[in-house]
Amino acid sequence: MPALICGSLAFDTITTFPGRFAEQILPDQVHILNVSFLVPTLRREWGGCAGNIAYNLQAIGGAPVILAAVGVDGGEYVARVQSWGADTSLIHRDRELHTAQCHITTDRDNNQITAFHPGAMSNAHHMAVPAKGQRSDLKIGIIAPDGRDAMWQHAHQMFEAGVPFIFDPGQQLPQFNGEEHREILGLASWLAVNDYEARMLEDRTGETAGGDAGRTRLRAVDQGPKNHRAGCQGHRSAGPHRLRRRLPRCAAVWSGTRLEPATLRRVGQPHRRHQDCPARAAEPRV
Repeated sequence: MPALICGSLAFDTITTFPGRFAEQILPDQVHILNVSFLVPTLRREWGGCAGNIAYNLQAIGGAPVILAAVGVDGGEYVARVQSWGADTSLIHRDRELHTAQCHITTDRDNNQITAFHPGAMSNAHHMAVPAKGQRSDLKIGIIAPDGRDAMWQHAHQMFEAGVPFIFDPGQQLPQFNGEEHREILGLASWLAVNDYEARMLEDRTGETAGGDAGRTRLRAVDQGPKNHRAGCQGHRSAGPHRLRRRLPRCAAVWSGTRLEPATLRRVGQPHRRHQDCPARAAEPRV
């Protein structure tokens, strides 16, 4: 069953600084900060939420259809996705901007400095979800972190096309206010958040765990090592939202497996944790 994956495609450049950032930064001179770090190790990986989810879905026998944007340097990425057998017909190729880039430097104390360039991701909203009848094979989808306008538009377009979808706001959760979150939740069939995101969402929407079952409420129970469960009473009578507290390093694996039909039939039941959990670890580096 083809699954529509809306999210980012990006290149991740990861470096390691063997010292400590704190030893290179003078607290009383941060107003004229000018520092440089020698990073002897560097690796480049295929990143982006849509890419990670698609890779894991394909690995378990799914059929990902990616709706995302890449830039003038994205040809190699698209070719790689095609080599998996994924559908790339809905990927937008920007003729001016670069593909989104994430540059991460980590010091010996595991402190991180990250720079993110959205690039072509900023224009992902120019690609539309196929209208009802254009792609009758799309039976499920996911809205993963992407450009804000793209996430907003694609959520509404999926709903209008009759495609039930998972809303996985991730790091883009703060980009929407409480009213906007409530509106998207009213369109989504499932919700995927980690513990911190769940608390932030409760704060933004004014909804709390438990409460009157007749109203929209987050019902959150940890789903970590103690085999907890979580749920969210939905806006739509056709089916409640399902809130799952995601293991931090397993986001892509979890999102990918949730788009696999046999797994979706078990939504709301205790979930057996995926045994190969390092998300992108199986994906070869650039």
